[in-house]
Amino acid sequence: MIKPIAQHATFTIDRVFDAPVTRVYAAFSNLEAKSRWFPGNPDWEQHERTFDFRVGGRERLKGRWRNGVATDFDCLYHDIVPERRIVYSYGLHHDGYFLSVSLATLEFAAAGTRTQLKLTEQGVFLDGYDDAGKRERGTRELLERLAASL
Repeated sequence: MIKPIAQHATFTIDRVFDAPVTRVYAAFSNLEAKSRWFPGNPDWEQHERTFDFRVGGRERLKGRWRNGVATDFDCLYHDIVPERRIVYSYGLHHDGYFLSVSLATLEFAAAGTRTQLKLTEQGVFLDGYDDAGKRERGTRELLERLAASL
């Protein structure tokens, strides 16, 4: 039997992208643009995707890694200020196991012709899952894929 515990972690990533705010924001708010980088991993096969980018809208992304692990990303958008801020929460399942819930805030600001993105994520990891910084490392890898897609 798994002992019901919760471990919390928070991280912030500040990143400058060599693209204007309109393009960086579109990479989160437009399905075609977002599909170029999220999840963007050749070792992962998509099985289901829904994308309803609006306050109260949901995004769902299910698939399977080459090693057989099934993932389910289930997101709810809480606050959207176009080209300024996106706030969403998401649950993450691995092989049907409820792994974590996170609250993420994206803040966009012009930096000349570039974009300053501040991403803050607050997560709760459930029932013995020891994240050990994997979520932050994975988020940094996603932002690398985002930069390449711009």
